Amino acid sequence: MTRPNAPEQMPYEGPPDYRVVGRHAVFPQTDHDEIERINFLAQMNRHLSTRVVPGVRAAYDNRIAPGFEKANGRALADRHEARRASLQDPAFTLWSALRRMTMEQRQQAGRWTAIRQREALAEKAAALTEGDTRLRLDPSLPIPRYVSAVDHHCMPGSYHSEYFPGDVTNGANYDHAGFVTTAGLLGKYSDGGGHAVVKWVQRNFPDFKPQAILEIGGTVGHSSLPIAIAYPEAHMTVADLGAPVLRYGLARAKSLGVDNISFVQASGEDLSIFPDASFDWIQTTMFLHELSNSALDNIMRETRRLLKPGGIVLHVEQPQFTPDMPLFEQVMRDWDAFYNNEPFWSRMHELDLDQHMVDAGFDREKLIHGGVTGVVDRDLFPDAAEDDTEDYGRKAAWHVIGATV
Repeated sequence: MTRPNAPEQMPYEGPPDYRVVGRHAVFPQTDHDEIERINFLAQMNRHLSTRVVPGVRAAYDNRIAPGFEKANGRALADRHEARRASLQDPAFTLWSALRRMTMEQRQQAGRWTAIRQREALAEKAAALTEGDTRLRLDPSLPIPRYVSAVDHHCMPGSYHSEYFPGDVTNGANYDHAGFVTTAGLLGKYSDGGGHAVVKWVQRNFPDFKPQAILEIGGTVGHSSLPIAIAYPEAHMTVADLGAPVLRYGLARAKSLGVDNISFVQASGEDLSIFPDASFDWIQTTMFLHELSNSALDNIMRETRRLLKPGGIVLHVEQPQFTPDMPLFEQVMRDWDAFYNNEPFWSRMHELDLDQHMVDAGFDREKLIHGGVTGVVDRDLFPDAAEDDTEDYGRKAAWHVIGATV
């Protein structure tokens, strides 16, 4: 029975239950309390994006921007000014605090689950990878400061830290608790980005038959495995600085039945372990924003050196700041730079990436631009499949910039 004058009931927009995510041989075991903690945090993230962000937008339109203009006799000039003005409004600061706390709790929840079974996970990974030449580690590889000094998106130790020989803790944390951040939008194996890239390439380059593919900064292979599966005649190589994510990545791939893939510890800035013109396709996925300016340019030069004639390089990222992007959207997208341990985010997203690619040796006339949207498992994740909200940074929709040679 409906109460008189009761507010209209809004449709449920929560993420799917964590119990339906895809598991594999090295996926951490989760008990009841750990599952419910992850479910709560995923629901909090979805609540913030679907219910709280619209209120922040209303506060910006009705209080923040008009208030600044009234006090200063002019409109807000840029995203930096708009961010500082937003920090004076309780709607923005409450949303920001809740988002930061949710991210920190997500990392600690995932970390605790991985740490309590880290020896067992390492043993499972070793059993799957020991002696396999598709795992190439370099213990002498220096970790650059732009990586070592940052706990990326609040993950303690980022991707590279290891706590004992053979450790896979940070790979396991990144894999199993990433569900919180995406709230199911990337599907049961968190690989929606990779599937989206495959669909885009097959649609735009239907005759492309790569034999050698490289993903730089591919961590545990979320985006890499769909590419390897879609092109079984090719060999996929994942290069990353972090030994824990690479050990975990190969074990994960093998347990999921993907064999045409290798995991190599190397810096994208110096891939001299590969000769010139080694790859038909070079890919990065949500990686450029974690690079210093000099590292970004070095990596772009390496991709040009490594690309075969007729090959393609693709970088998948959040959209760049442009003059026609509303200041509110710029402020919301810039949040990661200030409150999510992504110090290079803000500067990278205002770069002229076209020019940086041209400076790296690519022909401006052969640059590629496009967009991809993450593919989800619609049977298991119906809410994610129908999600049309925008939280300015977590939605599974990205821009593509690249080039052919």
